[in-house]
Amino acid sequence: MAAETPVKIDHTHPLFLQSLDTPGMILIPIQFTGSENYGLWSRSMSLALKAKQKLGFVTGACAKESFEKNLHEEWETCNAIVHSWIMNYVSKDLLSSIIYASDAHAVWEDLQKRFDKVNRVQIFQLHRSILRLSQGADYVAVYFTKLKELWAEYDILVPYPDCGCPKSKEHMTHLQQQRLMQFLDGLNDTFDQAPR
Repeated sequence: MAAETPVKIDHTHPLFLQSLDTPGMILIPIQFTGSENYGLWSRSMSLALKAKQKLGFVTGACAKESFEKNLHEEWETCNAIVHSWIMNYVSKDLLSSIIYASDAHAVWEDLQKRFDKVNRVQIFQLHRSILRLSQGADYVAVYFTKLKELWAEYDILVPYPDCGCPKSKEHMTHLQQQRLMQFLDGLNDTFDQAPR
């Protein structure tokens, strides 16, 4: 029987850990409290985990079985680190429900099933906030930033179809035109003197 060729774990390998990748590491500035901020929290955590090349631990792409047996100990270490990162950003009220989970993927799926509920009232309130936002006393850049943040939150709650097909591109073009109109409509009257 041939011996297994050792796998080199370098910075491109999903089991690679940097010296700063500790259980107490600060990844994001948001604490998860429930359905009201699940979308923002999960998006922030996904970006942070992707930057650390550990997103596969929560999506299931880096399941223990996908690695050779001689790497299972390294997988256990990485999984424990990712699991602890999630626990660091969950409110104390929710912590007891995830601390005993078997792996980071199970925790992620559990939180998603319980809290990724698109609430129609939330969508309505967000939509109304977008429609009612105007420049007021803000600089144009500040007003635009506020509007852009609301749009980003709306996009998380109501994602648009993004299949790369012509209909998807048409939808995106229409959405961008609508948002331009919203932005222009919220500007102060001093910007309403465009040449005719």
